[in-house]
Amino acid sequence: MMKRTAKQGEAQGVDARLDRVADAFEATDFEAALSRAEALLKDVPESPEALHYRAAALVEVGRLEDAGRAYGAALKVAPEDLEILFGAAEFLVCRTGEDREAVEEGLEWCARGRKLAQKADDVELVYEFLLLEGLGLNQLGECEAALKSLDAALEHMPRSPDAQLERGIALFELCRLAPAQESFERVLKDAPDEAWAHHYLGLIAERKGDAREAKKRFGRAQVLAPEELPPPVALEEAAFDRAVEDAMRALPAQVKQYMDNVTLAVEDLPSDEDLLGQQPPLSPCILGVFRGTPVGERSVTDAADHFPASIVLYQKNLERFARTREELIEQIGITVMHEVGHLMGLDEDDLWERGLD
Repeated sequence: MMKRTAKQGEAQGVDARLDRVADAFEATDFEAALSRAEALLKDVPESPEALHYRAAALVEVGRLEDAGRAYGAALKVAPEDLEILFGAAEFLVCRTGEDREAVEEGLEWCARGRKLAQKADDVELVYEFLLLEGLGLNQLGECEAALKSLDAALEHMPRSPDAQLERGIALFELCRLAPAQESFERVLKDAPDEAWAHHYLGLIAERKGDAREAKKRFGRAQVLAPEELPPPVALEEAAFDRAVEDAMRALPAQVKQYMDNVTLAVEDLPSDEDLLGQQPPLSPCILGVFRGTPVGERSVTDAADHFPASIVLYQKNLERFARTREELIEQIGITVMHEVGHLMGLDEDDLWERGLD
């Protein structure tokens, strides 16, 4: 009979402990998975699998700063491990909220992982990286680039509802409503209960003026995903106007001096002219827009600069954006400040740095 060596026994012991970590994780007992992974790492501090489980468990228990550091430690030990690369990229793209820098870093990991997956001929992970890349690029507003990644993902997985949904979102954000509608309808053929496809079809119907279809689609989406897609916060016209007036009164004194020749208006939805007046076009879901020339760029010789500038707020988009009446009123104030920022010559990056994106 062959005798088992000490190293073999140790390896089998590590494997058994990893199985127990995996069992806890799959049972969604993330605290137990975290505890077991950390105990294992005391004995085997450079186990890529244990490092990965620890990072993933930290995400699930909401310790996101620790999770970021944990993924960094895992990648330091195993920089070409595709599963860890994907986990790190997904964390940065999907779990860090509105942190643009985190999403950009996640896209760097996506690009690295995709190349390694292609080299390893791992078609499934190539698809996963491409899909995640498309999602991240959409988050950054780089929808043309997102389309390229998502079309490539669909070449690998033509019936993927996830890639088709994200493709439809990219097309919608680029104001290509007809192909966007086709994408969302394709999603529903394979995933009829995909709430976001119904929601976007509602947005498209609303822009077309088909109130009945929009109501049906929005209602279906709200039933399927009540937490993600609650009914909009409706604010009567007088109350909405008061919130806008309050936002104007709250502007700093040094800004108010520039507002004398600026008109302020409220409309239901942005017009095609507003959306398509620049390239790339603005999102149909924008909350407001500044029309005119910023203060520091005006010229006495340019006739166009003599027309009054204007700021427009879009009530339906604002009401859909908010979860509560208080949040809606707060967002009206933020949107006014955002568009006044454009009046003062600030671009989107400037506004993002000031928390006004």
